[in-house]
Amino acid sequence: MKRARQALLRALLGGALLAGVIALADPARVLAQLRQAHPGWLAAGLAAAIASNVVSALRWRALARWLGAEVSARDAMRWYFQAIGLNALLPGAVVGGDVYRAVVLRRAGQDTAASSWSVLLDRLSGLWMLCAIGGLGAALCASVLAPWLRLPVGVFTALMLGGTLLWLALPWALPRLLRRGGTGWLAPLAAAAARPDFGAQLRWQALASAAVQVLSAAALAAGGLALGVHLSPVAWAWAMAPVFLMAALPVSVGGWGTREAAAVAALAPFGVAAPAAVGVGVIYGLYQLAQGALGAMAFGLPRREVEP
Repeated sequence: MKRARQALLRALLGGALLAGVIALADPARVLAQLRQAHPGWLAAGLAAAIASNVVSALRWRALARWLGAEVSARDAMRWYFQAIGLNALLPGAVVGGDVYRAVVLRRAGQDTAASSWSVLLDRLSGLWMLCAIGGLGAALCASVLAPWLRLPVGVFTALMLGGTLLWLALPWALPRLLRRGGTGWLAPLAAAAARPDFGAQLRWQALASAAVQVLSAAALAAGGLALGVHLSPVAWAWAMAPVFLMAALPVSVGGWGTREAAAVAALAPFGVAAPAAVGVGVIYGLYQLAQGALGAMAFGLPRREVEP
């Protein structure tokens, strides 16, 4: 009962936030923006979003196998796209789908620790590269973003580049950090980080996660182009970070509300009007719903016996 109340509260909060953002942007103008969306750019954005999640599924499979949990490419695709559907429909943003992936892998006969760590590290790998690309995009957009924060352009650029480099270097320090405190629930991760192929796996994760984020940024940009929003690639590289991070917060259903609010804030410095920015967020949310539906048609609904 408590969990049901929490789910309902998240749904209400997300719905209220989305309604508030749309109300501030003017519902009639938001609807007018969406009605004029270019079908070709919408299709291109959906294709990029699907490609991004195909690479994500393969990235997760690589992590799972590296940790000792065997999973076929087809099963990785099936469970990943089923998780997208759950994320789009259940309160808690990405949490429900991530739990589902861990549970279904464990119930397929794989080690519990490897199943759980594979999902957690897969999520962290994506967030790691998302923040890195967002930081680099922010540095390249310093002339636009720095005045909004009342910072000198040079200082803002140095902060973004320095922070991004440190952030990118962080995983390489993982083996040393875990040698000091990798016990208890961290023991499986410490053992994996001590393996001689840790560097190779980290390089593969960096490459795969970069591809995922570039494709995701392309999907976001295509949604913008469908509405007539023309920005440079580096502007979209920056904007996707707050948009995707806010959408991942477990305070709504499918990221609705938080994603659109972040789109308004992230695109405002570039002169994008609120109705268009809300429309960009809504289109990306529809991409997620479409992928959940396509995943259900291609792979079936999550089976009751393996639901978390």
